Amino acid sequence: MERYNELIESLSTIISEKNILQNESMKNHTSFKIGGCADIMVLPQNYEQLAQTVRLCREQNIEYFLMGNGSNLLVTDKGIRGVVIKTVNFLNKIEVYENYIECEAGVLLSKLAHAALQNGLTGLEFASGIPGTLGGAVVMNAGAYDGEMKDVVIETKYIDEDGKFCTVAGEQHKFGYRTSIFQGTNKIVVSSRLKLEYGDKKSIKEKMDDLNKRRRDKQPLEMPSAGSVFRRPEGYYAGKLIQDSGLRGYSIGGAQVSEKHCGFIVNKGNATAQDVLDLIKYIQETVKSKFGVALDTEVKVIGER
Repeated sequence: MERYNELIESLSTIISEKNILQNESMKNHTSFKIGGCADIMVLPQNYEQLAQTVRLCREQNIEYFLMGNGSNLLVTDKGIRGVVIKTVNFLNKIEVYENYIECEAGVLLSKLAHAALQNGLTGLEFASGIPGTLGGAVVMNAGAYDGEMKDVVIETKYIDEDGKFCTVAGEQHKFGYRTSIFQGTNKIVVSSRLKLEYGDKKSIKEKMDDLNKRRRDKQPLEMPSAGSVFRRPEGYYAGKLIQDSGLRGYSIGGAQVSEKHCGFIVNKGNATAQDVLDLIKYIQETVKSKFGVALDTEVKVIGER
């Protein structure tokens, strides 16, 4: 940890020491409840602390990774070298004016959808049951039940690779299926502006309740997972292919293809990241062999291999 002494000393001048964690277990920060330790975890309280953390990491040539709620992550058993910057519970302001919402990257989508409901705004019902944050949702153009972030996001502020604040609007987001201009880059989403439509609160609430009931009925929300593991292959459904391959309930170690929804891998309680990776590979090979379809992962794997 000596290589981080200078960084920690610099960070402690701008961030409270209680928000600079060392050897932090990632099991406590991901919905999978899997993973080794991050060397350093930083919990910035505002945009400036976030930007300065990024600048310091760059100046000292230390790798960093930005995370929200950890709902789409599989952290390897060896953990993460460098710095993890976690935004959830801190960068979480929401401002509503007319039919627009300004929100920070750490806002949970469920909280954002509820704010829309309270203000009689429709368009975010699809997001009410998605467990991630706004930042992660924008990066991957998260969606469910025929709704996507691209349908409502009109402007996004971000920190570029040099630590400068920038803005994109409209088509500049380059939204596609589970992707955006931010995917695979070091650009850090800090806030977005959403445009919704006025609606009836009762109807909005009924739609949210219906979608969330469907989610509870069909998905293994009672067990640790990282959501849907595979992207939807064109012309198919990943879960159906896995089910038809006879893999419902198939396990490797503590990782199991969900009995409830075959598109999910669940942690039965003692799964390692390697268990999950081995199961993913086995599923891919089996589906490819039986149906000739390649399954690409949607879950983001991070950490030392």
